[in-house]
Amino acid sequence: MNPQTFKGYKAKVTVYADRLEIKRGLSARISGPKDAVVLFADLVRPLSKPATPWINGYVYLATDSDPAHLSYWEDPPKTKIGGNPQATLFTWFQRAAQADFMSALDVAWRAANPDTCGRVPLA
Repeated sequence: MNPQTFKGYKAKVTVYADRLEIKRGLSARISGPKDAVVLFADLVRPLSKPATPWINGYVYLATDSDPAHLSYWEDPPKTKIGGNPQATLFTWFQRAAQADFMSALDVAWRAANPDTCGRVPLA
């Protein structure tokens, strides 16, 4: 599988055969979360919400050690959508990229872990 890259809000997500890499621009790293790598073997479940004209959408790559849910307004920053390094925001104008990313993620995740996809539901 060739790597596929998708542009989110101040971040680029690349889907590889065994992992996902989130790279953020300098302005995003200064004011928020850092870059992240999530192995498909560690991924419990991707959570997503589509963008609306008023609120950005997101894709959250949850592992066993992460909070089960994120919020737009909660503290600490790891439980905030905009502060979690494993969450990528998508604007209203990037909703097609978010849908394409979710499709590519689903295909790659199932190919990497055919027996264990979705193995542990988050509480």
